[in-house]
Amino acid sequence: MNRESREEHESLTEAPLHGYIKADHKDKLANRLKRIEGQVRGVERMVEREDYCVDVLTQISSIIAAAERVASILLRDHIEHCVRESIESGEDSDEKLDEVTKAIERFLKLERS
Repeated sequence: MNRESREEHESLTEAPLHGYIKADHKDKLANRLKRIEGQVRGVERMVEREDYCVDVLTQISSIIAAAERVASILLRDHIEHCVRESIESGEDSDEKLDEVTKAIERFLKLERS
């Protein structure tokens, strides 16, 4: 959910939106994100040193793959918790399905502007 839709939701419901990440996934995600952060710093150094372009591109490819793994875990947790809960309770299920569909489209880069 982007910042504008989050703010709109909060203003309408007076409840802050929060996500759900499984406890065992939280540590995995934090570690993966720290690794990605280190990879990005490494690429920055490679650019500053003017390393061979293909080597830089290879590292960027690794960063993208790592970020996609993080997104995949988050998407799975969202579907297994938030979407399932919404469908089971019958509350906002159409809205949640639309929201997750759009998130998947962005994740898969299907949405074109």
